[in-house]
Amino acid sequence: MQTVHEVDAIQRRCESLRREGKTIGLVPTMGAFHEGHLSLMRSARIEDDVVVVSIFVNPLQFGRGEDFDNYPRDLQGDLAQAERVGVDLVFTPSAEAIYPKGFQTYVDVTGLTEGLCGASRPGHFRGVTTVVTKLFNLIRPHRAYFGQKDYQQSVTVRRLVADLNMDIEIVLLPTVREADGLAMSSRNVRLTPEERRAAPVLYASLRLVEERVRAGERSAKDILDAMRATIEIEPLARIDYVVLCDPETLQPIDWIEGPVLSALAVRFGDTRLIDNLPITLS
Repeated sequence: MQTVHEVDAIQRRCESLRREGKTIGLVPTMGAFHEGHLSLMRSARIEDDVVVVSIFVNPLQFGRGEDFDNYPRDLQGDLAQAERVGVDLVFTPSAEAIYPKGFQTYVDVTGLTEGLCGASRPGHFRGVTTVVTKLFNLIRPHRAYFGQKDYQQSVTVRRLVADLNMDIEIVLLPTVREADGLAMSSRNVRLTPEERRAAPVLYASLRLVEERVRAGERSAKDILDAMRATIEIEPLARIDYVVLCDPETLQPIDWIEGPVLSALAVRFGDTRLIDNLPITLS
């Protein structure tokens, strides 16, 4: 496995691989790997000739007062795990390399980014789409892999690729969960023992939505009320949002007539966790 730090070096290496006829799979990450990240790398290993992983804690997607400085970082541990699952190249640029002096170009996807996490984290998705565009231009992958836990991000990146005519396949893979249902997240390590014991209530509330929909309930208001009540049983949980929305447009719905996405963001202390569950009507 090769580790590359410089923008010019990764661009040259990937261009050389493309000239050799190799297919490139990219897994963009902010590091602090868990099984969710590794599952994306394993899929890329099966489908692509060359697997590239980027590790970059992107300052543009953190707002004022958010956890950029405290975001978990474990570069040496990440490199060891990446090598074990067969990654070929790891790109670990500095912020100065990605955003050099004088940088003033940003990429905005509107509409999809205005609700859910976009409402409480203004500017977050501009940071995501800007850095993803730079990574796609540098690495020029044939496929890029994302996890369903960051559903809004994945839908936004699909829109970015379609709107800008990028020849990249976006692969969305299922959320990987702990045994008690908690979605794996790099931020989970910041939970106190008490908060960690409370956090599975998030998945319980999503499963409750699924059960009610499958039982024939169609009123979004009634289902959301039950969802909130389930979460609020845990005194440590502070709801940012709970929503039922269209899986494609991410617009909130009042009445369930087709596929629906249940999504939430909840804080436990200083740690904000997100999760979601797509539901299709049988």
